[in-house]
Amino acid sequence: MKVPTIRYYESIGLLPEPPRTDSNRRTYDDTAARRLRFIRHARELGFEVDAIRQLLSLADDPGQPCAQADSLARTHLADIESKIARLEALRAEVRQMVEQCAHGQVRTCHVIEVLADHAHCLHEHH
Repeated sequence: MKVPTIRYYESIGLLPEPPRTDSNRRTYDDTAARRLRFIRHARELGFEVDAIRQLLSLADDPGQPCAQADSLARTHLADIESKIARLEALRAEVRQMVEQCAHGQVRTCHVIEVLADHAHCLHEHH
């Protein structure tokens, strides 16, 4: 993880400010390294900072029920599935637009025609 990223996580409270050496260098212990790995993995999975903050809070108190963590993950999964559905619809639109193009001149280009008139699209919203 890059130094500016670590400092950003400190500035927004995801990572506590570490102790410093006599020469004012930050020192990170194993707990901080585990927390950084947690944050990095959560970001790789697409979790937003607020959700990561909540998940870290839950991880800091391992004796509590995991219902809130499950709820956060389910909400994130629903967001991912919604994005996938929108991307699949966009792919179908662009695929049809490209496949129906006669590859002639721009005046008869289906790509230009569809972009100019939404009525030629497969879906009303995308």
